[in-house]
Amino acid sequence: MSTASTTAPGPRSGGLVLADLLPAGGGARTRVRDAALVLGGAALTGAAAQLAVPVPGSPVPVTGQTFAALLVGTALGAGRGAAALAVYLGAGVCGMPWFAGGASGAAMPTFGYLVGLVLAAAVVGGLARRGGDRGPLRTAGVMALGSLCVYAAGVPYLALSLHLSLSRALALGAVPYLPGDALKAVVAMGLLPGAWRLLGRSGN
Repeated sequence: MSTASTTAPGPRSGGLVLADLLPAGGGARTRVRDAALVLGGAALTGAAAQLAVPVPGSPVPVTGQTFAALLVGTALGAGRGAAALAVYLGAGVCGMPWFAGGASGAAMPTFGYLVGLVLAAAVVGGLARRGGDRGPLRTAGVMALGSLCVYAAGVPYLALSLHLSLSRALALGAVPYLPGDALKAVVAMGLLPGAWRLLGRSGN
């Protein structure tokens, strides 16, 4: 029997997320670990955002940042995950060139999607703490809800910024990306439950 399977949940409410399995030592060491995880999550999202492919006819490129943000939120949990994406958002607004394609600032029609990443990280992190990333089907559902959070903030902002109807904004800023979202969910269905199995955790 794996010794990891007997580890009790940490001080946060609910069960464990993947990041809770990293050694910390308690007290100041735990705070240092959590700070490193938050900064690392922000950096990972920024790096993934540089994988940007323009979509003809749409101001919203295909990037790796949404998938990275959902993975960060799921692995770190709601608090640390949302903090990581808030750092990513805040640093980018202040001039860090790590939004899609090396952009920064807030004067862009796609800014709502970036705000949505913070919300999505909190939502998927909360679900992961309740076991949402332990099995393939649950993981797919978590990824779908996270993507929905991104669209819920991004599409209305896109409509307001470009003076579009909501239906037109959906056609430009959501519909073309649904196949990619399905692919991301499939990847996550193998990646996250697989990580739990590798670490000796059950899928329950």
